[in-house]
Amino acid sequence: MAERKVWILDTSTKGTGAQMVPLRDAREAPRAPEPQLVTPEMRRRRAAEPESRAPRRFRVVDVMTRQVLADDADLRTTLGVLGGVRRSVDVNVHVWEPKQDRWRVVTLAEQGELWKRRGSVGRDATGAAARD
Repeated sequence: MAERKVWILDTSTKGTGAQMVPLRDAREAPRAPEPQLVTPEMRRRRAAEPESRAPRRFRVVDVMTRQVLADDADLRTTLGVLGGVRRSVDVNVHVWEPKQDRWRVVTLAEQGELWKRRGSVGRDATGAAARD
């Protein structure tokens, strides 16, 4: 009597699919190792050191007369000048942008912040007027 062969479905082939092979051949044939996922080591970015920024410089110009009320003024001086202005629409406020080397009109949000803080000049932490 002839020896019977046991066949198995070998799915380790690539491309079109599996094939039928004798069990003995499947055991003898070395299989390729399973591919392993290797993730590269992440390099840490060096934190960029923040540039030291010079204090902001402001220019305040009266809208009606085009008179410069403050030129190249610091924040405290600018807030003091704005304290003497009746309405925020009466002046244009510019801020110096050193990277662009020009004066830029502040945005409405920035002007609103300046306008809210204009009364805080000359007050201490408790909100009482500073005494001279």
